[in-house]
Amino acid sequence: MVFLDFEKPVADLYEQIEKLQVLAERKGVDVSDQVKSLEEQIESSRTKIYSELTRWQRVQLSRHPERPYTLYYLDQICEDFTELHGDRRYGDDKAIVAGFGKIDGESMMFIGHQKGTDAKSRQYRNFGMPNPEGYRKALRMMKIAEKFNKPVVCFIDTPGAYPGLDAEERGQAEAIARNLIEMSQLRVPIICIIIGEGASGGALGIGLGDRVLMLQNTWYSVISPESCSSILWRSWDFKETAAEQLKLTAEDMKGFGIVDQIVKEPSWGAHTEPLKMAQTIKRNIKKHLKELQTLSPEELVEKRIEKYSSIGAYA
Repeated sequence: MVFLDFEKPVADLYEQIEKLQVLAERKGVDVSDQVKSLEEQIESSRTKIYSELTRWQRVQLSRHPERPYTLYYLDQICEDFTELHGDRRYGDDKAIVAGFGKIDGESMMFIGHQKGTDAKSRQYRNFGMPNPEGYRKALRMMKIAEKFNKPVVCFIDTPGAYPGLDAEERGQAEAIARNLIEMSQLRVPIICIIIGEGASGGALGIGLGDRVLMLQNTWYSVISPESCSSILWRSWDFKETAAEQLKLTAEDMKGFGIVDQIVKEPSWGAHTEPLKMAQTIKRNIKKHLKELQTLSPEELVEKRIEKYSSIGAYA
């Protein structure tokens, strides 16, 4: 079990329980009453901590190493998932996974960022940072979905598009911009779900949809708090201040009209009950898809363009 820095009071209580259990095994004493008391303290402490989360703490939760990623959700909510590969131009970007799957017998195209779960797989997946071929692969899959009249579901969880020189040489900005143009005109329903980090154009490249959902402990912004801090203060020391000023949480995005729904997470975060989180996501996909499938392709495109045209305010 991994604890974040703001969960230290809870971590200390768990450590006490472990010590008591060791004592019980060695000495054969009954510690059930003490353990029960500590468990009640854990419940109380967690409730207090999670009811007062700051924006920076939600950013930390979105990056929790035990948080479920795209492939976990696909494994839980799909009867079967067939991954498709390659952009047919350059290569197959492992930071983006895509393919057909079924939810309760209904086929749809799934596309999502995938981070690694250990050091080796994180390198393999490039830490969930796509290259241009990743966005071009995503677009190819969307066009296939459109051809066969299948809805598209996108899972967003990236610290940003890969900023390397080779990515820029292959047209990173153009690939993201092309996706925005094509997604705005796609003639099938698009549901986008932010399951972790939603950083900048890296997230937006597969993030333009008829419905945009955000899990409760996620963030969505043009820049990460650390990068914002380094630009404004020449240091990462002000990342908490930057997070507050960026207003990047699900509640903020809902207030700005950028996302349509906040998806509630289990009490202590998606990583504590991943299966429950997966089932919640599945229910929401089915709910929104049922609403969108009543619209004609022309209505979908018209409402989608109208949705994004109305975001923002000016005086």
